[in-house]
Amino acid sequence: MSGPPAIEAVDLTRSYDLGGERVQALKGVSLTIGDGEYAAILGPSGSGKSTLMHVLGALDRPTTGTLRIAGRDVAGLDGDALAELRNAHIGFVFQSFHLLARTSAVDNVALPLAYRGVPKGERRLRAAAALERVGLGHRLGHRPNQLSGGEQQRVAIARALVGGPRLVLADEPTGNLDTRTGHEVMDLLERLNGDQGVAVVLVTHEPDVAERAPRRIHVRDGLIETDEREAGR
Repeated sequence: MSGPPAIEAVDLTRSYDLGGERVQALKGVSLTIGDGEYAAILGPSGSGKSTLMHVLGALDRPTTGTLRIAGRDVAGLDGDALAELRNAHIGFVFQSFHLLARTSAVDNVALPLAYRGVPKGERRLRAAAALERVGLGHRLGHRPNQLSGGEQQRVAIARALVGGPRLVLADEPTGNLDTRTGHEVMDLLERLNGDQGVAVVLVTHEPDVAERAPRRIHVRDGLIETDEREAGR
């Protein structure tokens, strides 16, 4: 029997205060991301797509609704337990890379393993292997300011993968890259999904990036407007 889906969301809402007003960014979103899926979340600015990404990744808690990660309901988890669950099951890739400026590529990648208590020698070996997988085995000792934008994003992807997650959440992963480099990063994410079975969900406002995904979830005004799957992909 297969295990539970990577993510299950049921009727999620997310509200917050902005300038004395109550803003409802999500208005009742339900979706499931299965193991090995590859999906794009897209929508106009202010549609709620980035809020949805943060809630699905348990970086932000929903106001109401149910979120399960690998079958586990996050509602009763404190901050430490939630962080452990994220670390074990989800890898994150952000538009601005979020790399430590004074830290080498290999130590940036090893950081999630340090939070798990993996011994230093082992985590550096695993980080080096992850960098090799994204084509940066020759850049282990380089700091972010010694790397191109595309290389920095590859380091971020290696960091997302080093812990063996079931799911990678990528928020505008090509947003700070030129067109050619953006295509290379997308090629890499697609290979990881196809060859290694890692589920990938990316947020994008770029139609050409979204078109590469076999599942496209359109968000507007805090709701899922359409959820399209291409047959045979």
